[in-house]
Amino acid sequence: MFDERYSFIITLILYSLSMVCYFTFFMFRKEKFSNYGSLLVKVGIVFHTIALTTRAAEASRLPLANQYEFATSFAWGIAVSFVGFEWKYRFKALGTFVTPLLLLVAFYAALQSREIRPLMPALQSNWITIHVSTAIFSYGAFAIACGVSIMYLIRDRFKQDAFLANYMPSFEKLDLISYRAIALGFVMLTVVIISGAIWAEKAWGRYWQWDPKETWSFITWVIYSIYLHVRLTKGWKDKKAAWFAVLGFLAILFTYIGVNTLLVGYHSYA
Repeated sequence: MFDERYSFIITLILYSLSMVCYFTFFMFRKEKFSNYGSLLVKVGIVFHTIALTTRAAEASRLPLANQYEFATSFAWGIAVSFVGFEWKYRFKALGTFVTPLLLLVAFYAALQSREIRPLMPALQSNWITIHVSTAIFSYGAFAIACGVSIMYLIRDRFKQDAFLANYMPSFEKLDLISYRAIALGFVMLTVVIISGAIWAEKAWGRYWQWDPKETWSFITWVIYSIYLHVRLTKGWKDKKAAWFAVLGFLAILFTYIGVNTLLVGYHSYA
């Protein structure tokens, strides 16, 4: 069986090399480096999946129960979402803006304890699969929206040329991709909150306790709700929508990393 630690280290190396390739592609306009970057992310996902599978086998459960396990699964969700969006929309510059977010979460995971501990009673529920797995893909979709929105915000700072025309979508297309990613992430985030409430009632006898994690999850949900509401009712697009997408992902990062690091609550184990 593969060693989970070494598989994860290889994953970090591959993701890091991918980011270097994407930046080389973007700065020096060499298309072959974008192909290398895309390939490296895909191979990285293979080793990442091996690491997660090995972890699951060693723990005799899904690797979704603590800081390290969720962070590495979060990074995996970003990588898979990125490959999906890159394949669907076929613009090579996406990796330049998404791989740094992927590495941010992956290296955060690397800083956490890898110790495997028995599940605490509150986590011994089938709801953990629905609640945490939807969170992983929700956060992954929001990361894509953030990367695309950053691309939108800086696109007009570059001189329009053949490279931008071939490898970066128009402002309208970038705005649409961000919107679709947020819509997808929002649906899954709603499932996260609902499933978490049901799980909380079964574990602690209350659907909602204003725990810091619950509170910040709700704040994040409100941010994206406002984005979708003003977009659908007032046609809010362009730079304001892009800044909102970036703000939403910052809220996501604080909900996961900031709350777990700075605040104490029922979710402190996660």
